[in-house]
Amino acid sequence: MGKHANVQEYAADVPEGLRDVLEKALAVVGEAMPEVEPALWHGQPTWSVGKQPVCFLKAYPKYVTFGLWNGQLIEDGSGRLEAMSRQMAGVKLRALDDIDAALFADWVKQAHALEVKKA
Repeated sequence: MGKHANVQEYAADVPEGLRDVLEKALAVVGEAMPEVEPALWHGQPTWSVGKQPVCFLKAYPKYVTFGLWNGQLIEDGSGRLEAMSRQMAGVKLRALDDIDAALFADWVKQAHALEVKKA
């Protein structure tokens, strides 16, 4: 995937099989954090509070990663979040059924609250 001017261009460039997954995840995060518009940061859609990133979506050839910058600090009773580098955690999305809107919204709200406390 090349460089994009905005989130819409990024989404349009995602392979068709994963584009629906990305678009649904974009909508879920947008509904959970309506006051924050995603912007491309490091080439991927990212939601931030001020300069503090909260979460991101990144498309790969076989999945989309939904990541939370401080994901290891939020409560995840589902056990679905996987630890990533630093304090990040995320989940790989391969199909629409991998997206649990209520669960993901809860994660986003927790992650957003953590960043608001810092700001």
